[in-house]
Amino acid sequence: MNKKSVRDVDLKGKRLLMRADFNVPIKDGVISDDKRIKATLPTIQYVLEQGAALVLMSHLGRPAGTGYEAEFSMKPVAERLEALLGKPVKFAPDCIGAEVEALAAALQPGEVLLLENVRFYKAETKNDPKISEQLAKLGELFVMDAFGTAHRAQSSTEGVAHYLPAVAGFLMEKEVEFLSKATEDVARPYVVILGGAKVSDKIAVIQNMLKLADKVLIGGGMANTFFKAQGLEMGDSLVEDGVLDTARALLAEAGDKLVLPVDGVIANAFDNDAHSKVVPVTAIEPGWRMLDIGPETIAKYADILKTAKTVAWNGPMGVFEMANFAKGTFAIAEALADLNAVTVIGGGDSASAVKKAGVAAKMSHVSTGGGASLEFLEGKVLPGVAALQDK
Repeated sequence: MNKKSVRDVDLKGKRLLMRADFNVPIKDGVISDDKRIKATLPTIQYVLEQGAALVLMSHLGRPAGTGYEAEFSMKPVAERLEALLGKPVKFAPDCIGAEVEALAAALQPGEVLLLENVRFYKAETKNDPKISEQLAKLGELFVMDAFGTAHRAQSSTEGVAHYLPAVAGFLMEKEVEFLSKATEDVARPYVVILGGAKVSDKIAVIQNMLKLADKVLIGGGMANTFFKAQGLEMGDSLVEDGVLDTARALLAEAGDKLVLPVDGVIANAFDNDAHSKVVPVTAIEPGWRMLDIGPETIAKYADILKTAKTVAWNGPMGVFEMANFAKGTFAIAEALADLNAVTVIGGGDSASAVKKAGVAAKMSHVSTGGGASLEFLEGKVLPGVAALQDK
């Protein structure tokens, strides 16, 4: 990565303002999954060991942006972080203002302060310079370690970098390093797996990967739209009629680089307990819908993957939330686990799939940012990355 990280600057005696992604699931004040908090610990522990004081900020959920809302308070995050760090974490009642500035100014080296939810201000998501400037008063150096929000130009992700020198945290650095392996100087053969419900969500990434990859394997609901574009009967399968012309253009451009399923698991209702059967993709009947890739497709895709030196995966192969239609997604996850290759999993459902399949630890990198990783694979410049200082 050609951007500076916390390793590249002197931190001793400095007060750092760090954007983390603490957007964790909370119900009735209880955090059910703290992996996002744990993912930031290496950066937090490093800067504290280097003699810095640390002010942390994050969003949580989707508050209205009109002020404090108890269900979206960062207080439970402060308590969990304190337990994980094994040291006190002070908590600010707001994220900007004189009281918060006083709390930040009083921090001593090795101390930590977590701000209240930055999205209690709607203007923060609009990258309001007034919010950015007030946040910047809380530190001398900005550390961006929230890759999951790096594709959004907001006051706490990009705006503050106009007022403070900005460097990456370790999580951010790792994300950019591995996603770069899927977009620049790629070890070949390079195979990209794209799934999910809609072609429209992934037109840009398909176009970019057709330039970069040796093979692009398609699964999930988006395959249905390609099949209908070829004139096949898709029954009640999810199809995006509005992008059929785009699908035809992509097929024409791709040649044999874009690979579609040859069979699928179809069902007579969108229900885990629906009657289901495996058929060739040319034999889908009215009233039936394709909900997973079939065994022939799994074998075909696994065979292509065996030769790969780099694999990027974004999107499930079927409705993997339903056990009877998860086999294709889990089989692809297991195929990747056996490869001697760089395997980059693009966050979101793909990250959930490798975790549920029990193979997440065998992947080279599982991204913490679904939307951000997708935009990176599309070839877009992420504002939260662009704002960092060059080496």
